[in-house]
Amino acid sequence: MAFNSALPNQEFLWGIFQKVDKDRSGYISADELQMALSNGTWTPFNPETVRLMIGMFDKESRGTVSFQDFGALWKYVTDWQQCFRSFDRDGSGNIDKQELQTALSTFGYRLSEPTVETIVRKFDRMGKNTILFDDFIQACIVLHTLTSAFRQHDQDQDGIITLHYEQFINMVFSLKT
Repeated sequence: MAFNSALPNQEFLWGIFQKVDKDRSGYISADELQMALSNGTWTPFNPETVRLMIGMFDKESRGTVSFQDFGALWKYVTDWQQCFRSFDRDGSGNIDKQELQTALSTFGYRLSEPTVETIVRKFDRMGKNTILFDDFIQACIVLHTLTSAFRQHDQDQDGIITLHYEQFINMVFSLKT
């Protein structure tokens, strides 16, 4: 998923960063980021999604994000928010199976209806057959990561690979998800 929006100005970002950095450490932890983000349901942002995002932007491998990396993280979340809203056709604040099928197809994934149903079940924390904003981000990150790992073994790009059991286990456990 490629986003094209511009980065907000540094003063704006610094103001946001200071509000999120509750302990004034100069770094944003997963807990601080989770408290700052909203999935639109008055429930906490999915901690696993927060962990994945911190990992993507944590250039110092501290489990935190510095101000230098915060702009990219802020842009990432706001771009995902716009993306989510564009596929939430009914404005319900969540993505149903049909909306997810449209989103994934737009991203270039050609998945069957049963596979999309499986993805919805996997990332539906509320048991309503829908995916919230934070879970949508996580589902897309996981799908991208799995696809990249699959493509490393799909030399001829025909969508078919042959793996031994241990190759499969190594592939799955070495993924950063």
